[in-house]
Amino acid sequence: MKLTASTKMLLGTLVAVTLAGCNTDMWVQQKYLSQQSSSFFPDNSSARPLIPGTIARGHLELNTPFFTGYDSSGKLLTEIPLPVTRQLIERGQDRFKIFCTPCHGQLGDGKGMVAQRGFSLRRPVASYHTDRLRRMPIGHFFDVMTHGYGAMFSYASRIEPQDRWAIASYIRVLQFSQHAPPTAVPPEQMKDIANAKNGLNSQNKMVASR
Repeated sequence: MKLTASTKMLLGTLVAVTLAGCNTDMWVQQKYLSQQSSSFFPDNSSARPLIPGTIARGHLELNTPFFTGYDSSGKLLTEIPLPVTRQLIERGQDRFKIFCTPCHGQLGDGKGMVAQRGFSLRRPVASYHTDRLRRMPIGHFFDVMTHGYGAMFSYASRIEPQDRWAIASYIRVLQFSQHAPPTAVPPEQMKDIANAKNGLNSQNKMVASR
């Protein structure tokens, strides 16, 4: 197949345009790399600090109680500042297992694997089931997750505010579960518990008689 003169001219033009775009000028230009010092600015830093008052898009925190755990008077919140639903508690349980159980344990009793085998502290890992923490406002747990407390570092960069409140709601569930009165159990579930207890007692008697 022979190419016409016009076709050859068109192909030649396309090749020339393509080759003209294939250069490394943008790659080899002078620029500062991360953490590289600069002689241009007085502080010898190539990166400029944020202008005071600048807020990244999506990070404007107008709802102060939600983002801090404190009300407008500076007191810790006594209620979670969003609807407490089953989904929120289940989300809190999920996040609690990931971030909290290594130290605080599945029950929140301060007997996680890290606490038992990795820490050597004058003050043991906190149990949520002390009178002090059962009486503590819910905002306290959010504040501790945000800023850290004692040997515990801040989780603000790891856990979003909504998830911190979800974890706080689940901590309340754990506290109630370990100190709930028998009257808090629905009657139909009390029957199941009694039947299970009777069955366990029967098994124990059979084992003891052998």
